[in-house]
Amino acid sequence: MHPTPSSPVPPNPSLRALPSFLQGALIGLVELVPGVSGGTMALVLGIYDRLIASADHAVHAVTALLGGKGRAASRTHLHAVEWRLVLPLAIGMAVALLTLAGPLHAFVDTQPVIARALFLGMVLASLLVPLSMVTRLLPPRPAPWALAVFVVVVVAVGVFLGLGLPTLQVGEPQGWVLVLSGAAAVCALVLPGLSGSFILLTIGLYEPTLEAASTRDIGYLALFAGGAVLGLATVVRGLAYLLRARRRATLLIATGLILGSARALWPWQDGTALLAPDPGAWAASLAVFVAGAAVVVVLWLWDRQAQARRAPQRPPA
Repeated sequence: MHPTPSSPVPPNPSLRALPSFLQGALIGLVELVPGVSGGTMALVLGIYDRLIASADHAVHAVTALLGGKGRAASRTHLHAVEWRLVLPLAIGMAVALLTLAGPLHAFVDTQPVIARALFLGMVLASLLVPLSMVTRLLPPRPAPWALAVFVVVVVAVGVFLGLGLPTLQVGEPQGWVLVLSGAAAVCALVLPGLSGSFILLTIGLYEPTLEAASTRDIGYLALFAGGAVLGLATVVRGLAYLLRARRRATLLIATGLILGSARALWPWQDGTALLAPDPGAWAASLAVFVAGAAVVVVLWLWDRQAQARRAPQRPPA
């Protein structure tokens, strides 16, 4: 007796969601590290445009409902969201953030010099992302290049000096500070080369946020997440518009911001004062700095190769 042919077994939904879950976990991992942008990792994975489009549709669904355009308009935008990508990816990010925040917080707390050296290498190497994008937008004439360098230097010097001003030390950040911090950190989804963790580190909330994630501080995380949602609906949309309408100026300012803010990552510092390298620790710090920069350069090269593969091939003449 011959066995009757069986109908094809439909793929398991959990298996279909596994790639997106792993992509989300990878983005969550790099978002924990200042200097590696989650948006850049999404570019490397080839899902950046889909994520931004889905986020835009989700925001439009809410604004359509609140703005009185009706449930039909809201449902249209909700149907356009790629939920099969977004939901498992968000779960993967949350799992990575909650499980890895504790070990990373312990590393930053016990090895501050090595941690800052590692992050500094990553941040400076991440300048390749906006620089490579802006150089393609500049015409081959000296004047625009000189103006571009001037803008980057002015912004970088302003941020560098601003970070050197005395800061008010607060033990417990207020709720409105956490909301604004979440809104600022989510900018990394749009601005190439800018890490959300780096923003938090610059404003002094990196370690408190890591600690809140590792200890499951629901109140802190709820305010921070609320700010991220607020930022997604306002700041991210504004940055997306600027990248479309004023792309070159936006990238130049972003480059200056990253360069000037790197002051916060100088390994040897006392408050806002920068100190000379420790004679007994500079070699290890330099090695870690180079290793961090190498990781980002590899990701950048990977991204360029992925973009070249996705680019439409021109037919032979």
